[in-house]
Amino acid sequence: MTRRPRLGVFSTGSELVPPGGRLGPAQAHDSNRFMLLSLLANLPVEAVDLGLLPDRRGETEAALREAALSHDMLLTSGGVSTGEEDHVRRAMEATGSLAFWRLAVKPGRPLAMGVVEGRPVMGLPGNPVAALLGFLHLARPLALHLAGAAPKPLPRFELRAGFSHRKLPGRREYLRVAVEAGPDGPVARKPGRAGAGQIASLLQSDAFAELPEDMGDVAPGDRILVLPFAGLF
Repeated sequence: MTRRPRLGVFSTGSELVPPGGRLGPAQAHDSNRFMLLSLLANLPVEAVDLGLLPDRRGETEAALREAALSHDMLLTSGGVSTGEEDHVRRAMEATGSLAFWRLAVKPGRPLAMGVVEGRPVMGLPGNPVAALLGFLHLARPLALHLAGAAPKPLPRFELRAGFSHRKLPGRREYLRVAVEAGPDGPVARKPGRAGAGQIASLLQSDAFAELPEDMGDVAPGDRILVLPFAGLF
């Protein structure tokens, strides 16, 4: 019997408060770590909660180096953009190597991938929806590969769009949509506010609409690809 790979999960950010805790000014609940641990529970891996890292460069470097020695892969969320307190990407470079940073994806551009002590380290964005998409498209396939499991492509099907959307070619975009009955069959409609930090918007949605790089503006009635939540989690 082979050992399940150990995947360690960090949250980063001095502004984060445990779920249920009282929020002060400029604070947010630490939702990503628990979301990622729940998603990993459905995979053939051992998910390890490594807690919350404050926005301190030295502590981030030491934590990544130490955790890499006892885990097969590390996942972090937050700290991969360009702010003064975004230390994860810089910590990867200081303690190992950076394979890539930033993707032509919305939401989810500030994603970093590197290697520390010979172990893959993936820095997901701090925004919850962006972190979820990064996990589904990059972290999940890598975790399955490390476990020796067969790839599991994400399910997709076509629906008619029930909305308009401005989109520039050259970037892949994901929109939260609700699948509703229409006069000519089911259609995908956009809910209300849907910023990458609006995790509650997932409760009003059934799927992600996937708009590929070569696609331009979307008009009502256009055929679009949809990734149903029921097949993702």
